[in-house]
Amino acid sequence: MPDQWMIKSQTFGNCNCAANCGCQFNLPSTHGYCQFVEAGHLEEGYFNDVSLAGLNWAFMIIWPGEIAEGGGRELIIIDERANDVQREALRKIILGETGEPGSNHFSVFNSLCSKVLEPVYASINYEINIENRTASLEVPGMIKATGAPIINEFDGQPFSIALSRPTGSFEFTYAEIGTGTASVTGPVAMELDDSYAQFCIHHYNQDGLVDAA
Repeated sequence: MPDQWMIKSQTFGNCNCAANCGCQFNLPSTHGYCQFVEAGHLEEGYFNDVSLAGLNWAFMIIWPGEIAEGGGRELIIIDERANDVQREALRKIILGETGEPGSNHFSVFNSLCSKVLEPVYASINYEINIENRTASLEVPGMIKATGAPIINEFDGQPFSIALSRPTGSFEFTYAEIGTGTASVTGPVAMELDDSYAQFCIHHYNQDGLVDAA
């Protein structure tokens, strides 16, 4: 019987694009290549009869050109608090090895990677407030990232902007947009400075997006 699973993740993602990220606006990437880091906290989740609730995850990918051209290099990080069964469940979900192919961004992105590194199991210190467009992420020795609102140049106040994608998305139907800064070391190293960030709920099961999130 195919795996039955569901995750509902509060997710922060930061890439090297400007505020009009090509992935969300059907445009070429800002710089002709993509680098991104993303993390989430599972407020709900299960894999068959195993609970995944309360665990954190992260992953990074670098593509040398446009994402659709492939050739990406991917590394996933799984919460060290997970037991062996939970680790394998999260590994399969994040690498797109379970569920309908192409039905979520994990599956799509992994299919466009030519190099997938061995998973890392580590402490993932993570906080997010989607409504306020703030986040902090630290994996000691590997990742330090923050998310914040875009600031309105006219009055110095947080600038509220969001994406609504009621149809056609394999990732979310609603996301708050802000700015992110990240420093990633190791085999998928990158430096992101005041670039595109999104704050959203990823609500998936084995068939794809569960509902409006």
